[in-house]
Amino acid sequence: MDYQQSRAYIRDAEQYAGGAMDLTNIKELMKRLGNPQDQLKYIHVAGTNGKGSVIAYLYTTLMKAGYHVGRYISPSVYSYREKIETEGKPISREKFAEQTTRVAAVIEEMTAEGLAHPTPFEIETAVAFLFFAEEKCDPVILEVGMGGITDATNLITTTELAVLVPISMDHQSFLGNTISEIAEKKAGIIKPGSSVVTIGQETEALEVIKKTGAEAGADVCVADVSEAEVLEADFTGQRFCYKGEEYTLSLAGSYQTENAVLALEALRILDERGYHTTTEQRREGLKATHWNGRLTIIHRDPLFIVDGAHNPAAADMLEDSVRKYFKDRRLFFIMGVFKDKDYPYIIRKLCPYAEQILAIETPDNPRALPAEELAEAIRPYNANVRAEKNIPRAVEELFEMAGKDDVILSFGSLSFIGEITRIVNTRKEVSEVSAPEGYQQLNINYKII
Repeated sequence: MDYQQSRAYIRDAEQYAGGAMDLTNIKELMKRLGNPQDQLKYIHVAGTNGKGSVIAYLYTTLMKAGYHVGRYISPSVYSYREKIETEGKPISREKFAEQTTRVAAVIEEMTAEGLAHPTPFEIETAVAFLFFAEEKCDPVILEVGMGGITDATNLITTTELAVLVPISMDHQSFLGNTISEIAEKKAGIIKPGSSVVTIGQETEALEVIKKTGAEAGADVCVADVSEAEVLEADFTGQRFCYKGEEYTLSLAGSYQTENAVLALEALRILDERGYHTTTEQRREGLKATHWNGRLTIIHRDPLFIVDGAHNPAAADMLEDSVRKYFKDRRLFFIMGVFKDKDYPYIIRKLCPYAEQILAIETPDNPRALPAEELAEAIRPYNANVRAEKNIPRAVEELFEMAGKDDVILSFGSLSFIGEITRIVNTRKEVSEVSAPEGYQQLNINYKII
């Protein structure tokens, strides 16, 4: 198969996406591929909000320190291949096709024997393991797809560090209806002999994490964000002091201090486990970190920001940033959501702030809530809302409404951020966002691949 054929093969596997929620398929698949995942060491990251940012901090910092780091994330925002990266570069089309062809051959054997067909995520995970093993990555940073204990990534046994970001209510139909139930699923990534680090957990979740860690004989570190002092912050970044050291972040959002503290504690533990980083490398790594879709500026005059907030906890964090950074500015929203998310909560938290809201439908996704239904749900909280099925038209209309000192904010899902960014980048050229002295400038040059 070539690259396009490989992509089509994985898309066709969507028909098997409703398979059993356990590790049976991925274990059988990887066994037949020679269990390449056993050749690697892992940093495994689970939780509800903050996974991507924490991974980005760790990935960038470890690369700065000279490690050959692999990274596996989902979903991707701007490029499908950014799910699987090493050394800051996505897997090549050729390598992706090569490894997918290997996986497909094994799947054909499995299905011929009457075994279940793996899901798209299981196929992508197998491709990632093959690629990282061939590249001899050390370490590999893995993001859990959903949950933890039954996630395809959790067949690994050589975890160095399990990182658990704050856990909140999400994916209840799969993970449980209480924080404790969800935490049990996510804490399932903890392995005997590994270390564990977490932060900002509700009491019920923390109890589960500590209990699971004790049962596995794994040390659990609970980072304390109160030890960090924010020195300066706005929508372009922030400076903070933690344990006597000063750090600069190029990522905006009040919650990024917590994410950075968790990453710093993770790096401290990794240092103890042989993955050494200096204070200067950690400073450079945090400052150089960028992460798409988290208060990401894609235009100025007017300021246009995209954010993937799609659950209650993320909505709380986005609202906090809106109040802190834009309290004296007019706000215009583009909002789209999945119908299986708690979008009424997101509406209640954010929609009263807007001057005008355009409700859109996330494209090419059966989970998308129709634009008209979203607009009707918003109307009790903000009468200045209407449905717009055409996303380019929605973007253009808000540019016409907003003045140069206003803010356009797109949120509700990561699924349409790439499209909105492409639309905005076809307008007047914008390559940089000016930042105050001491902050790293944000380059806007997204390539869609």
